[in-house]
Amino acid sequence: MRSPEGNTGFGIGKGEIIILHYPKPLPMRLDRWLVSQRPEQSRASIQKFINNGLVKVNEITAKAKTPLRKGDEIKLWLPPPEVLPYLKPEKMNLDIIYEDEHLIVINKKAGIAVHPAPGNKDGTLVNGLLSHCQDLPGINGKLRPGIVHRLDKDTTGCIVIAKTQESLVALQMQIQQRIASRKYIAVVHGVPKGDQGTIIGPIGRHPIDRKKYAVVSEKEGRHACTHWELIERLGDYSLLKFKLDTGRTHQIRVHCAHFGHPILGDQTYSRCRKLPIKLSGQVLHAIELGLQHPVTNESIVFNAPIPIIFQALLTTLRKK
Repeated sequence: MRSPEGNTGFGIGKGEIIILHYPKPLPMRLDRWLVSQRPEQSRASIQKFINNGLVKVNEITAKAKTPLRKGDEIKLWLPPPEVLPYLKPEKMNLDIIYEDEHLIVINKKAGIAVHPAPGNKDGTLVNGLLSHCQDLPGINGKLRPGIVHRLDKDTTGCIVIAKTQESLVALQMQIQQRIASRKYIAVVHGVPKGDQGTIIGPIGRHPIDRKKYAVVSEKEGRHACTHWELIERLGDYSLLKFKLDTGRTHQIRVHCAHFGHPILGDQTYSRCRKLPIKLSGQVLHAIELGLQHPVTNESIVFNAPIPIIFQALLTTLRKK
């Protein structure tokens, strides 16, 4: 819930109070449990909140080692979002699939970065969202207000953005715990053996080109799992559907390249491959997003129509 200006019960004015309840039968330290519940915040941030008296358990200011028991109420005060003077709202033609007071689902276009990054401080989806939604929550001082998950710049399709801090936490937990489902389609080079399969391989920085990612050893990368299904054979190419168990950076693109079937148009992982039509980026589309509404708990499935360039590619390949 949002705290009012003035007395919040913490002796602090503006900000927001998050209320959680401990559900487990066995006790657990407050700091460890909060870290598991707040994936968008670092362990150091959680420790700082506790040490500064910004966390209460059953209305009593808590310590990091305070043991939580089933049914305990935890209140966490969050400061207002950090002001970022160069993060400006920009009017943008957003393709909105769904919106209410808690979240918004966008069909992202190709060529748009989700959030600002070094050398790319404007023209992002965040800039457009700040113009459309006046008070998106800040996330740990980063340039990603409301962003639950991300899509690469040239990847299109469904992306959900939280409009309150409570929704942000709930949706990020759904991604982390695989409650939310994300399905993608892509056209890849070649035809894989079989009609379906699973690619499992830890993903980390490429050992030589640090701007890229690669399947690496377990010590050097993070576990990643991608399920794929053959939808259509298209001569020397294939239309595949993917379902993610994890959400690593460039996961589908890296796994496809490692699998020997890189995505068409991927200028990072399938460079110098011959293309049937001109493409400006990878033909990877987040076609479906399933989640539980963070407030009503209703199960909802969103779908994003296939982009025109993707349709043109399929039309060309089907004629061959």
